[in-house]
Amino acid sequence: MIEITEAATKRIHSAMKQEGITDGGLRVGVKAGGCSGLSYVFKWERSPTPRDEVFESPGGAKIYVDPKSFKYLDGTVLDCDPNMLGQSLVLRNPNAKAECGCGLSFGV
Repeated sequence: MIEITEAATKRIHSAMKQEGITDGGLRVGVKAGGCSGLSYVFKWERSPTPRDEVFESPGGAKIYVDPKSFKYLDGTVLDCDPNMLGQSLVLRNPNAKAECGCGLSFGV
């Protein structure tokens, strides 16, 4: 399960509008790299793949997560950084044993 907060929902809807995207959602993934070993990846997608886990907030924001990434993201909360005036999405990942300062890289 991945929770999408109300603040993240607003940010996703706002960014989709800015990008001219009316359907779809945000792909959230994990790839090797970054200063802590693994990096988060964000990408707009029109639709999920058949194997994706799909999570939707009460406000209708959708995120798509592939099975490989989900094992690292299960239990995560997608939120907005209050220090960035709600403009930056952040992942509060309980599986991360170490994180870099920018919050885009983590280790397990």
